Amino acid sequence: MVYVLNIDEKPLMPCSSVIARLLLKQEKAKVKRRTPFTIQLLYKTETEYTQPLVHGLDSGSSIVGSAVSDDKGNVLYMSQIEIRNDITDKMKQRSKYRRNRRNRKTRYRKARWLNRKNSIKKDRFSPTMTSKMNAHLKEMKFVQSILPITRQIVETATFDPHALRNPAVLKNKWLYQKGMNYGYANTKAYVLTRDGYRCQSCKGKSKNKRLEVHHIIFRSVGGSDEESNLITLCKTCHDALHRGEIELKKGGKKKGQLNHATQMNSIRMQLLKRTNAEETFGFVTKEHRQLMKLPKEHYFDAVTIATEGKGARFQTHQVLFKTCVSDGDYQQTKGVRSEQVIPTGKLFGFRKFDKVQYKGNEYFIKGRMSSGYAILMDIEGNQVDFKPIPKFSKMQRVSARKSWMTIQTIIPSVYSCVT
Repeated sequence: MVYVLNIDEKPLMPCSSVIARLLLKQEKAKVKRRTPFTIQLLYKTETEYTQPLVHGLDSGSSIVGSAVSDDKGNVLYMSQIEIRNDITDKMKQRSKYRRNRRNRKTRYRKARWLNRKNSIKKDRFSPTMTSKMNAHLKEMKFVQSILPITRQIVETATFDPHALRNPAVLKNKWLYQKGMNYGYANTKAYVLTRDGYRCQSCKGKSKNKRLEVHHIIFRSVGGSDEESNLITLCKTCHDALHRGEIELKKGGKKKGQLNHATQMNSIRMQLLKRTNAEETFGFVTKEHRQLMKLPKEHYFDAVTIATEGKGARFQTHQVLFKTCVSDGDYQQTKGVRSEQVIPTGKLFGFRKFDKVQYKGNEYFIKGRMSSGYAILMDIEGNQVDFKPIPKFSKMQRVSARKSWMTIQTIIPSVYSCVT
């Protein structure tokens, strides 16, 4: 399937690969975009008939699913976007370097706070929230640029962070689903029952009948109070563990954060405020997806939203996987004293995050060497180990770096016709 734009870059209905090949051969169209493959007509069309298309968006704070379907359930587009969650860590690191430099070089300056316009601006969102909302809006705008969308449906979710931490504050105890402690007096009672009222270290060999519940990761270092971080020990083993005489092999869990739940509340409000999208909810999507017998993937959730559970016929088997990255390299130097200069421009005609073709496959540049070699990675940021290390001279640049790394893959043919 090939996406088509008219001479004025207005999206039309997609065509088959055969038709697109003929138009390109007859020089009646030109290639507008490689991924996804899009052509633009070079002549005026008498009629521009389009069908009503629905864009379904599975919103999220980490991964977003997107799909387009017509009123008959024909799926014409699928994508999955991984949103940035590294902005806070990068800003903290920048702040650390900046404070270090200020203490070394400008200690005579008077300390100032809240002297940035953004820090005192009203109705301001954090850089992380701004990036996540813009990622949703950018995907919606991109889909509208290649397909004639008539409706938009967004799956949203609302959370009560205070109730998630303290379910006892709920007036309606059935507001959230039954948890692990349902039917038990407290978490301690559940853990004792789960472990069969038996020490999990000595298995009862110590003959000590006094049982205690132990935090695998200590609370003093951020250990969670959830059952996954608790274990039943007898008093003999518990005391020996705290003296350092024995060691547990089981891993624990640190306290979880509710950042994502809080962010989803804001993302929901902003998407509904800035667009004309309709709203749906996760429990509706889950029910429809299970009836359609589709696996749990974010782009399949988006397919379910776009088709509204009426059944899907996949006219395209291509899925676009996108990963949001920084728009540019802002770090100019490296080291505590900025002693190592980092080249941010082109090196041998290549930049970081450029998509390149090497040995018949597409990769992204993760690192560059002044000696003419490069470190390559996949769409998920995992380094691909090549022996010998790839040379710039043996790879071809497919596209320049953008704020999204994009690659196209094929879904299994078993889902080619799901009704």
